[in-house]
Amino acid sequence: MKLILLVLSALFIFQTNAQGMLFPQRSESREVVDLSGIWRFKADFNNVGIDQRWYLGPLPLPTIDMPVPSSYNDITQDPSIRDHIGWVWYETEVWVPKSWSNQRIILRFESAHYNTMAWLNGGLVVTHSGGHLPFESDISSNVSFGKSHRLTVAVNNTLTPTTLPPGEIKISTGSDPYHPKGYVQQITYFDFFNYAGIHRPVKLYTTPKKQWIDDITITYDVTPFGDGVVNFDISVKPFSSGISLVSLYDGNNIIGNQTVLIGKFQIPSTQVKLWEPGNPYLYTLQITIGSGDDIDVYRLKSIGIRTIKVTSNRFLINNKPFYFHGVNKHEDSDIRGKGLDNVIVVKDFNMLKWMNVNSFRTSHYPYADEFYDQADKEGIVIIDEAPAVGLNVEIFFNNDTLSHHKQVISEIIRRDKNHPSVVMWSVANEPGTNFRDSIYYFKEIASYTRSIDPTKRPVTLINSVDYTSDNNVGVNFDVICVNRYYGWYTDTGHLELIQAQLTYDLNGWFSKYGKPVLVSEYGADTVPGIHEDPPVVFTEDFQVAFSEQYWAVFDKLRPQFLIGELVWNFADFRTGQAIIRVGSFNLKGVLTRQRNPKAAARALKNRYASLGS
Repeated sequence: MKLILLVLSALFIFQTNAQGMLFPQRSESREVVDLSGIWRFKADFNNVGIDQRWYLGPLPLPTIDMPVPSSYNDITQDPSIRDHIGWVWYETEVWVPKSWSNQRIILRFESAHYNTMAWLNGGLVVTHSGGHLPFESDISSNVSFGKSHRLTVAVNNTLTPTTLPPGEIKISTGSDPYHPKGYVQQITYFDFFNYAGIHRPVKLYTTPKKQWIDDITITYDVTPFGDGVVNFDISVKPFSSGISLVSLYDGNNIIGNQTVLIGKFQIPSTQVKLWEPGNPYLYTLQITIGSGDDIDVYRLKSIGIRTIKVTSNRFLINNKPFYFHGVNKHEDSDIRGKGLDNVIVVKDFNMLKWMNVNSFRTSHYPYADEFYDQADKEGIVIIDEAPAVGLNVEIFFNNDTLSHHKQVISEIIRRDKNHPSVVMWSVANEPGTNFRDSIYYFKEIASYTRSIDPTKRPVTLINSVDYTSDNNVGVNFDVICVNRYYGWYTDTGHLELIQAQLTYDLNGWFSKYGKPVLVSEYGADTVPGIHEDPPVVFTEDFQVAFSEQYWAVFDKLRPQFLIGELVWNFADFRTGQAIIRVGSFNLKGVLTRQRNPKAAARALKNRYASLGS
């Protein structure tokens, strides 16, 4: 276990992620090969693979088959794999075609959880600390064209006080007669299963070698006369030379061309179509650099012109008050765990639309790119959350965690900054804002987030402490988000107390900070199919009655300062084993894990229909 922690520390030193993070796409100048499939897999139960240099040759036998992408935990019948703490190993063959010999070749992981090291034919090519976000490396000098290469990947799910999410490793010394010496436990401080593995696709993609489009930053304005403005800033590596052409398209029609890499397009008010929640409109930006064989072309199809503003009691999109009525989600489904499956992506958006949802929070980590692309197209608003969940132990507020937290936020903004559906950054969920060190910590995080965000989106933090206990951390944020469970975790089953308690609480937050308030979580566990009248906890009837008590308060405070309500949760999801988690599930979903509606989903559908888009 000491070796694990030493290697994890080293991962912070060797990372190759300083460039932009454009999503790989095929174009006139680029090719993409998806390496998804069935890979060879070996759980390193004794965590000896790094020391024994398994990456220098084929993985030691026996290995088993493992689908990529997926979480490995639920694929087999072996509980030791499901509950494994430490390293697991993946291996596959990769062919690099001869036709790529004059191209720059990138190996990209869309995400792996949590720490990752990858070798090509035994040579280390990339490492990364953190799940949920992409990382990549230029492997042009590591490949032989027209030949096969062995790609070996080691992934470690160990969480420590300096990871996000944080955790602790407890190793028995043998003094406890109930746990043998050396027994290892992963202690976590969040309520979802610590799924692990290669969760999203692994890809090879190419760009031209001489120069390539490295990054694109888009911001928007609407002039006082109603013209729509698309500002662009394009980064070319290693430097820009020769011809560049930036074109804005409305469908197949060219709106205009620019021959600069930093500029803007202005669409007259009589022609511009804004990206609106529930009524999205997307333009395409096409960038072309170079000439002849050195041309590079990239198309950004998520150009949605819209503005965001926060007042003392309102959230404005395109200068119109926007009320969040939505859900919190998880990347979670049967067998796949957190593994990306486009079947689930499309099904989830169909259910979001069926329930008349206009927004969701990516609780408690950034989701796969495909979720953001769909939200852009469907006009559903996103609160994009960092994986800082469980920062509620004082030792977690340290300089190493702070540094890593900043790095993760920079990766989120770099990846998601151009999605019009993303309207706010959430830097943490339910941290200990009552701790003394939280004051400095979150002042730093909020300031850093704003300093690196070219889009100047609002920044929030999801709070769970009482407003009297919060150490003025809220002064650093634009919106006050609170998670509340009156009638569930406190005064369980007492529906008659909810309205008075919730009203007092929310008024307290607004009085303290004078900023708009959003109820970012509320909900009750519900076993599908159980009914009782009068309602009691865990029945479908109670989930509806519980929600109705909250809705009454929301309707009363909405005209004053409340800007939204996000139910916990969209669907039931896997948790660790606990006596309050029947079947190891959090059952607060309004849908089952298989996306079937409970009674509360139909009640929510009707409520959200009455609230409009």
